[in-house]
Parts: sequence; structure tokens; C-alpha cells
Amino acid sequence: MNNKEIIEQGKAVLGIEFGSTRIKAVLIDGNNNPIAQGSFEWENQLVDGLWTYSQDIIWKGLQDCYQDLRADVKKQYGVEIKNLAAIGISAMMHGYMAFDSKDQILVPFRTWRNTNTAQAAKELSELFVYNIPLRWSISHLYQCILNRESHVKDIKFQTTLAGYIHWQLTGEKVLGVGDASGMIPVDPYTKTYDAKMVEKFDKLIEPYKLGFKLLDIFPKVLVAGQSAGVLTQKGAKLLDVSGNLQAGIPFCPPEGDAGTGMAATNAVKQRTGNVSAGTSSFSMIVLDKELSKPYEAIDMVTTPDGSLVAMVHCNNCTSDLNAWVNIFKEFSDLTGQKLDIGEIYNKLYTNALNGDTDCGGLLSYNYISGEPVTGLAEGRPMFVRSANDKFNLANFMRVHLYGSIGVLKIGNDILIKEEHVKIDRITGHGGLFKTKGVGQRFLAAALNSPISVMETAGEGGAWGIALLASFLVNNPSAQTLPDWLETQVFAGNTGTEIAPTKEEVEGFNKYIENYKKGLEIEMKAVTAKE
Repeated sequence: MNNKEIIEQGKAVLGIEFGSTRIKAVLIDGNNNPIAQGSFEWENQLVDGLWTYSQDIIWKGLQDCYQDLRADVKKQYGVEIKNLAAIGISAMMHGYMAFDSKDQILVPFRTWRNTNTAQAAKELSELFVYNIPLRWSISHLYQCILNRESHVKDIKFQTTLAGYIHWQLTGEKVLGVGDASGMIPVDPYTKTYDAKMVEKFDKLIEPYKLGFKLLDIFPKVLVAGQSAGVLTQKGAKLLDVSGNLQAGIPFCPPEGDAGTGMAATNAVKQRTGNVSAGTSSFSMIVLDKELSKPYEAIDMVTTPDGSLVAMVHCNNCTSDLNAWVNIFKEFSDLTGQKLDIGEIYNKLYTNALNGDTDCGGLLSYNYISGEPVTGLAEGRPMFVRSANDKFNLANFMRVHLYGSIGVLKIGNDILIKEEHVKIDRITGHGGLFKTKGVGQRFLAAALNSPISVMETAGEGGAWGIALLASFLVNNPSAQTLPDWLETQVFAGNTGTEIAPTKEEVEGFNKYIENYKKGLEIEMKAVTAKE
């Protein structure tokens, strides 16, 4: 069948992901190739000191994104989407969405970006003997309890953004295991919430007499390949305001953006990993054994099929780098040349390859916001040099590229050097890798590991959740998720690989030692008065 027939006969699969700056929809065919897409740009808002997205913008974003997809399908194929083989919903993980007995939200959605949960995260980490990050859902819930927020006694259901949208479209209060592992730790053997930690939490909150236990309010956990309900009549109207889309379409479990990134880069199998580098960055290494102890810099989550994953999450990545590139764009416009921004990126990034492997002593801290991995609750973007450093354009750009992955290296050094984690393959995806062979080469030097980049990785998490939806309905041989991705989607394609040289690794190591020493400067800047 051609793409028009696939869509007309309801054989296409839809994936929708809510990222931090864009909602994206990807339609794929029976061979898992993207055939149409739609998008909607949005931004979080700081309301009463907390980062949020309003319910109105969530639904406007979903509906406008779907209408943009419909328009793309109409333009390309001249047909209407009436039925689909399957749908998957994904979104940025963690955060706090709590609802009462009438299914009304109790407080505005609190996103992963909020850091008001320090006390809760600290106490829970000690209680569980497990690193509980500030952004996790359990930290948000417990902080609300500690703060004695009046709404807590009315909670009947708590979920993530993906879980919320899925619930409204299907009526099912469920969550994919990867997203669930960002609510409270998941047991990799039972593939649901860790029973001992749930029991400890329930005992912890007993004195508050809230009238619920954790499993009363948390969604049911599902793994990839399990049915997660179907599109209801109400859900069909919510998703497609034109009224063309039919109810009854099966859904895969809703997942977080970490899980969809793993699927989109074929990094679900144990001893594989991926690095997502854009506005923020994170690495995901799928483990073949548990770590020897908890680390504050390492978050433990799971793949969409429940394997344990060591995650290094960095709040900052390319934002400061982009700001410097925009300065060069302003200069280009000032001179009357008006170069395309893509060309400026390409020239500056490529020229960075001519810089010294240690950046000539220059230092860059890309901390638009705080970085828990390096102990900074707040951030100040900063470029630092001494009079004797080699200050030239190549080193200047190279240090800002290094700076965008510096924190990532510090976190991964724990896994590689202290825990001796074995990694067979790491795949990079995201904006940092758009200029071929630059960000990829620097990341290879930082992690002292070959890095692969695939052309398909640019499709991102919306394609990843579409793959998980396809896995639900297009897996007649009942393969495992890693085997299905390997044979049915990627078919042996590992992308273009770059391995670091000895000199590059030594240079990055020298840079990172200077970077660690210079953190004191960053800390002084944060504590200094405005």
C-alpha cells in the first residue's frame, strides 16, 4: 500500500509527545517510517513562583498539533484521518498533577523544572536509601504534605502529564513503567512500584491522617506491549475537534520523554545508551546489573520494558551556547551580510574543531539555571579566562561546546570510572548533533567512548512513542522490545560512529579538571547579591 491507502484504511500509527518547548505529532506507516507530522510551540510560565503549563494550553496545544498533522496529511495525500492502528502519548516526565473525586485538578500542574522540593527529596532519599531527585512526583507529593497544603487531603489521583492526557483520552488511569519510574522507584523484577518503598512512604505519612495510601492514588503500571485502553468518544472529540476521528483506537502505555528517546535511538537493550542534548541534556545507560550504592548525581529509572537505567540529568545544555551564536548573527546583520543562522552554526561549530583539545585553558559555565549534579541550586551563565589562556575564536566556540556537556561528563564518570559500567554502544540525538561530526566528536572525547548518530534520531520522541504504539499492534511474533526494534525498525542500522583519539580524551580530561576547580567561581557568582 502507498501512504494514502495506509491512512485511508486506518493502518497508520500516531505518536504525540509533549516536550518542554514543542508538542509534536508523528504519523508512521507499517514499516515504522514517518509519513506526516504536526507541531505546536509552547512555553512554560512562572506562576506564584512555580513553573507550570495551564490546562487550557495543554488542550489547545494537543488540538492545534493534531490539526497541524491533519493539514499535513491533506496537503500531502489529499485524505482525512478517520481511523488509526494505534496511538501513543508521551510527555516530559516527573512533576505533579493531582486530582480530586470529581476529576478536577487541585493545583496548577507543577513541572519537572521546579526545585522547591529539596527537603522532601532529601528525607525520602535517606528513608529509601535511594537517590530521589527534586523533580520526581513523590518528592512533589511529600513536599506538599510537609508544607501542609490544604489540597492534599482531597487527592484521589496523581499522575504525570503523559498519564493525564492518556487518562482523558481513554479513561484509563495507567502509566508506562519508564514514566512510572520517575514517580517513585520501580522494582526491575516486578516491573511496578517498589513495594518496600511504598510501604515505607505509607508509614511515613500515617501521622498526617490523609485518608489514602500511595497505591490508592498512583496510576497502574504497564510495560511496553501491554494494552492501555482505547480512544473513547469523549477522547476522540478532545483530540480531533473536526469530529472525523473515530473512537475505539488502541493505545500503548503512556511514556516519558526519556523512554521515547531510548526507543528512537535503539537504546533499550542492556549495555546500550543514548545521550539527548538540546535545551537540557541527559544520558541514559541501560544496566546489566544494579549499582553498588546510590549516587546523588545518578537517577535510576527504567526502559519502557522495565530494564534498569542509570540517568544523568542536566538542567542546562545548549541555551547559553545558542545565545553566543546569536551574538555572531547580530554581528553578521550589522555588517550587512545577514548570514543564515544555520550557516553561522555550521561555520562556528566546524571551526571549533581547530581549537586546542583542552580549549586553551578557557572555561564556560552554561548555568542558565541550577545544576544538582554539581551542587548548584541556582545558576549564572559565565565565560572565564586568564590573561595567559589561548583566547581565539576556535577555542572560544570549543569551550562553549565542551561546557554544554561538562556536567554530563562529571555524572557519567561515576558510572564509567567508579562503577565500571559496561557500555557497548551510545547514540546521540538532539540539537547539539545537527552539525555533523562536531558535538558528536566532543561527546566521544568526554565519555571516552564511540558515539553514534542516526539520521532517524532527528525525528525525536514523537517518533519514539509512535514506535511503542506500533510495537503494541505490529508484533505478531511476540518479540521482546529490544529484539523488535533491532530487527523490525533499525534492521542493523547503528548510524555514523565517531571514536575519540587519545589526545582528545586527554584534552577533555584536562579541561574538566579545570572546570571542577572553577566551579568555585560559579558558586561565588550565585551567592553574590544581584
